[in-house]
Amino acid sequence: MDEDLRERVEREAEKHALLNAVKHESDANVGAVMGPLMGENPTFREHADAIPGVVGGVVNEVNGLGHDDRRTRLETLAPEQLAEIEAEDEGEDHPLGDLPNFEEYDEIRMRCAPNPNGPWHMGHARMPAVIGTYKERYDGWFCVRFDDTDPETKRPDLDAYDAILEDTEYLGFEPDATFKASDRLEIYYDHARKLIEMGGAYTCSCSGEEFSDLKNDGEACPHREKDPETILDEFEDMIAGIYDSGEMVLRVKTDIEHKNPALRDWVAFRMIDTPHPREEAAEFRCWPMLDFQSGIDDHIIDITHIIRGIDLQDSAKRQRFVYEYFGWEYPEVIHWGHVNVDEYDCKMSTSTIKALIAEGELDGWDDPRAPTLRSLRRRGIRGEAITEAMVQLGTSTSDVDLAMSSVYAANRDRIDEETDRRFLVRDGNQIPLGGSPPDEATPPLHPNHEDRGVREIPVGDSVLLEPDDLPDPEERIWLKGLGCFQYTRGTLQYTGEEIDVVREGDVDVIHWVPAAESVPVRMRTIDSDVTGRAEPAVADLESDEMVQFERIGFARIDRHEEDETVTYYAHP
Repeated sequence: MDEDLRERVEREAEKHALLNAVKHESDANVGAVMGPLMGENPTFREHADAIPGVVGGVVNEVNGLGHDDRRTRLETLAPEQLAEIEAEDEGEDHPLGDLPNFEEYDEIRMRCAPNPNGPWHMGHARMPAVIGTYKERYDGWFCVRFDDTDPETKRPDLDAYDAILEDTEYLGFEPDATFKASDRLEIYYDHARKLIEMGGAYTCSCSGEEFSDLKNDGEACPHREKDPETILDEFEDMIAGIYDSGEMVLRVKTDIEHKNPALRDWVAFRMIDTPHPREEAAEFRCWPMLDFQSGIDDHIIDITHIIRGIDLQDSAKRQRFVYEYFGWEYPEVIHWGHVNVDEYDCKMSTSTIKALIAEGELDGWDDPRAPTLRSLRRRGIRGEAITEAMVQLGTSTSDVDLAMSSVYAANRDRIDEETDRRFLVRDGNQIPLGGSPPDEATPPLHPNHEDRGVREIPVGDSVLLEPDDLPDPEERIWLKGLGCFQYTRGTLQYTGEEIDVVREGDVDVIHWVPAAESVPVRMRTIDSDVTGRAEPAVADLESDEMVQFERIGFARIDRHEEDETVTYYAHP
């Protein structure tokens, strides 16, 4: 390993060792340092055998410092990341720590910047949930800005613009403003022209492979020193659509020997032949890359704080080059890890979900098996419950796991008291009744609210029970709201006993429906469709009304069809 490389490894290792030690208020760990070190510095990988020895020495030096000295050194090497750690620490009493340096701003201004290539899945919900919560905390401002400047690879879906705004409202928030980046191309062009004039960008016709070789070798592109007039002329030709896709790009001039090759003279504009799906933008063929477009917009819209995935750390570093050229102050940044959601078989990816719909594997974006906000809304889960669960995850830089049970618990807290109870029997066995039971059962609409009254369920001469509830011969059961029965020679004989037999623990309480007057129900769940029969009044419930099917769970009434009532299962 040459001396220059060793110095770079030691410098980066010191930063990550300090981050590890300060965050956990303990000695640094070589294993914990190696992961982010190699991830941020891909050129180190070819020296992977030698690097652990260098890292071990650095870690020993860091571990020899006291906590205050570690913090002071980290403030010099990586002030932004130290601020993130301290923001997390200050927020221990609340899952969301205070925003970095919030007191220095007259107004906190944040943005949610989705790519409108489809409705939102569960992973997308974290951003508006957290940003909306911060807006409320600081009486701030936030916008939804559609970063839709890639009409080819992440092609916008025209229906997604409204769908995403609906999802934002569903989560409990209303943006203060809405923008479409595809409406703002002239703004990006003007800033590119200014950047060219100050020597900060150049047009490049190298092939991708040619430039990659130059970049990785730390060698300058032969087009780098063209005069600004030529560059401006060629950029205007890009705007006019003179070049084919891949023939010409505009690059931001950075440091061609930067330790991170991904930051070396990165692409700001490229040519795309595929027309944008929005008519207003279909004529354009010179499109900004996300890092340029987003960086310009964040300044113009006066964004004070950005929250983005930790995998986008390089985006902030690229954009800082542009900000330095223009003399702008970069917003505060919080990087967080990915959120993983349990329970779903379907991958949380817009492109994957779109493909499953196209293949007929899913009925649509609101299929109960889809990990989408539309699906959860159709199942009867309140958006505020999702927001609460997402906020509880905080803003850690580590990947976090969201258990859907936490969403269900938050939703249950919101709907339990207001949701009436009903009976639903799945795969019912028909059992005749004997012994002159009452003609009508009167279980309560809600066990905690007697004032709501009771359900009046006609009994008839037989009932349906779920297979697991069939009693053994001569065993007694209590049919809820009706009374005590003994199973004798294939018949449930009414015994007339009082509820005391249940309180004494001798009799199980069973839900049931009348065989003759029950109504067919199809309940759509995350696993499959479940069929059964419900008490008669279910057929009269309004669409969108929630019910709790006793001993099964909460469900939303979706619609009444000619031969069945369709419901969507929410959760236990």
